[in-house]
Amino acid sequence: MNAPHSPALGQAARQALQQRVVQALAEVLPEHSLLWQAEDTTPYECDGLTAYRQRPLVVCLPETEDEVQAVLVTCHRLGVPVVARGAGTGLSGGAMPHAEGVTLSLARFNRILEVDPVSRTATVQCGVRNLAISEAAAPYGLYYAPDPSSQIACTIGGNVAENSGGVHCLKYGLTVHNVLRVRGFLMDGHPVEFGSEALDTPGYDLLAAMIGSEGMLAVALEVTVKLVPKPQLARCIMASFDDVRKAGDAVAAVIAAGIIPAGLEMMDKPMTAAVEDFVHAGYDLSAEAILLCESDGTPEEVEEEIGRMSAVLRSAGATAIAVSRDEAERLRFWSGRKNAFPASGRISPDYMCMDSTIPRKRLADILLAIAEMEKKYGLRCANVFHAGDGNLHPLILFDANDPDQLRRCELFGADILETSVAMGGTVTGEHGVGVEKLNSMCVQFSAEENAQMVALKQAFDPAGLLNPGKVIPTLHRCAEYGKMLVRAGQIKHPDLPRF
Repeated sequence: MNAPHSPALGQAARQALQQRVVQALAEVLPEHSLLWQAEDTTPYECDGLTAYRQRPLVVCLPETEDEVQAVLVTCHRLGVPVVARGAGTGLSGGAMPHAEGVTLSLARFNRILEVDPVSRTATVQCGVRNLAISEAAAPYGLYYAPDPSSQIACTIGGNVAENSGGVHCLKYGLTVHNVLRVRGFLMDGHPVEFGSEALDTPGYDLLAAMIGSEGMLAVALEVTVKLVPKPQLARCIMASFDDVRKAGDAVAAVIAAGIIPAGLEMMDKPMTAAVEDFVHAGYDLSAEAILLCESDGTPEEVEEEIGRMSAVLRSAGATAIAVSRDEAERLRFWSGRKNAFPASGRISPDYMCMDSTIPRKRLADILLAIAEMEKKYGLRCANVFHAGDGNLHPLILFDANDPDQLRRCELFGADILETSVAMGGTVTGEHGVGVEKLNSMCVQFSAEENAQMVALKQAFDPAGLLNPGKVIPTLHRCAEYGKMLVRAGQIKHPDLPRF
């Protein structure tokens, strides 16, 4: 797979463009809000997907909405691409800069504007951290339910861009189910608002189109989210299995029993070993896979649901079941799952975290397929995922300093995504497409479907300047991807229906 956004301009032409853009932006931004020297822009060259890097032409750090609007108007007039950026915790390269564009950092928009305990809503700026919303709502007995593993750092604007989920998304939904309103600007600086604080809004459901659009339709500056009451009690089951198929079947059995846990997560043996050595969560290291199943609600509801889930898990073949005895132990169980990514960073120079979805009934099938891929590509893979909704997060371990390992890692990741599609799933669940999954989009969507996505993009951004080159593949890219798979021996010819 080719690294995206290789610079198209020569050095002299790029410097001339940079000078022109800096001069124009200096008229609308104070000096301290404008970065263009290499040592200042290098920290912005990638997000959490570090395999691909590109320094931006210029970085803007506006402090007011008027400044954001002025930057967009200026860039639109100059025909310069803009990539909005939050905390940079994304894992698909969605915030990777454009070589000839402006990175619009929204880190300074970090104020909680209002917490309304009566309507159970919070209105916050886009740079507010996910966890900070729950911290602000805690005095009212409320919290914000979507909880990505990076919630201590990721921002609500980024959550909106990627439609983030988290370990409790099975019961409480993704970002799209927990946001009422998003306000911001189109690429030309025109103010725009999606949704409302009412339960419904007239016209098309453009809020749902905005959430998960990966910064391609508009720049979000203010978000109104739903808050939910903090449960009286929460307890977590840790169930061990001596076979990954039994663990996968247990997930389906829990849902089939009519139980919707607050969280239902799965980790395989390599991942439990990595996180146990890191956080000492008390995981069963002899198990081939473990499930974390949480129940929340009133004490009576939790006791009844824990009993039902335990019975289902035993019937499905669990070799051991431990139930958290207090809040400290529950948090310890979850600490391993929440620290899966940093734990993987301790055992490998680099990792690439994939993000596909499959039907719950195929969980064991995909794990067994990934095990065969480890042999095929000569790389290790640790697996952790939101088992309840079939959202996989395989972490492929590799060394980015070895070009051949990077090549094999890319092929490994593409294989996982395409196998997920073949099993009835999708190439992304919550991390987005960004630049990472552009090629795999060629497998899932036809040329006609891609054209419809392009049409939606053009309706909001006719000039194509917001986060260009991401998410939607071109016909040329799909054709090149087909040829690459032929060279890699994964297919016999590129004339597949979707290429």
